[in-house]
Amino acid sequence: MTILIKLGGSLITNKTKTKSFRPESVRRIAKQLVHLRELSQNYRIIIGHGSGSFGHFEARKYRTVEGVRTDHERQGFAQVGAVAAELSLLALSEFLAVGLPAMRFQPSSTLLACDKQIKSFDSRALAMALDQKLIPLIHGDIALDERIGGTIISTETLFAHLVEQLGVHQIILLGEVDGVLDQKGELIPRITPISLPDVRSALAGSHGVDVTGGMLQKVETMVALVRDHPSTSVIIADGRRDNVLVDLLIHRREFGTRICAEA
Repeated sequence: MTILIKLGGSLITNKTKTKSFRPESVRRIAKQLVHLRELSQNYRIIIGHGSGSFGHFEARKYRTVEGVRTDHERQGFAQVGAVAAELSLLALSEFLAVGLPAMRFQPSSTLLACDKQIKSFDSRALAMALDQKLIPLIHGDIALDERIGGTIISTETLFAHLVEQLGVHQIILLGEVDGVLDQKGELIPRITPISLPDVRSALAGSHGVDVTGGMLQKVETMVALVRDHPSTSVIIADGRRDNVLVDLLIHRREFGTRICAEA
């Protein structure tokens, strides 16, 4: 089974302070992945991560998500790509340090967009890496855009594209909250395409700087995904929780918010 796991920018960085990496958060997840692979060889895992306080501060400064047309915006486009790569290398070092065969992939090298939507993203190398029992590492990244020059594609949007390409049935999004919370701060345990309108008003933006839409954009992207691919489900959970991955994937415990096609 191929599983996509995202380490949210709020989990691996302090999103209120520029370029503030949290290595202990990545290391904790990396150790859980080691344990998971010891317990089961059935999982083919791709790790994605957000840009957090690395990419989002630069992207807001240059308004990169809105397009790239001027010399100033082109400089910003390149800068956003550079800091996203910087964070990815920091994360990669933590995976390698615990003995995980992680292999970093730069999405922007094969990613093409049109009006902020993915037009093409070549996943053949990712699939081959999975066949070799490697753990691909990707991240939200800049993308050349044939209509507006350039933009940013989020990790969730990359994941949505990979579901169809790689036959993914499970996505896990790890942040620093228990799941999707309503206006009272209470957990919404399940969201479906039918229930989304009822809970949309409770989906506030993320804490800190996030140029790709915060929690609302994440949920709407994932709801659209499960509507188109009913066999795929998404779990949004707290990545700080002890043994979160083993509990979800081995023990099949129910916590966080599940996004699925049917109630």
